Amino acid sequence: MDKEELKSLLPHRDAMLLLDGAENRDGEAVGRYTVRGDEFFLQGHFPGNPIVPGVILCEILAQSACVLLHGVLTDGKLPVYTGLNNVKFRSPVRPGDTVETRCRLKRSKPPFYFAEGTAHVGDRLCVTAEFSFAVTEA
Repeated sequence: MDKEELKSLLPHRDAMLLLDGAENRDGEAVGRYTVRGDEFFLQGHFPGNPIVPGVILCEILAQSACVLLHGVLTDGKLPVYTGLNNVKFRSPVRPGDTVETRCRLKRSKPPFYFAEGTAHVGDRLCVTAEFSFAVTEA
């Protein structure tokens, strides 16, 4: 899916759509985002040494996982974070880096979905996390 196709699935827009592309590869969501350097979240984090905030990396993971819910996220549905567990930030992400995520659903009990994911820049592991979200009415 390119960015325009992602807009038909995700409710995120403008500065909060944090994927350049994503796809479902045999039940695993693979997403990517290239950090340009002009994003709002880098403006003060940190002057002279910009690093993507961990919460933004977690949001990139969650948006990637939503690709696995293509048939669930229909019009009027909204995916909302309900939890983050065992999050580990292992290496910083900086402007110019392309983040690649890999997420899979561990279980579901609609409207709740439980996932795990990783984010890499090249061979470098940057984030691991378990997370959950609910699909609610918008």
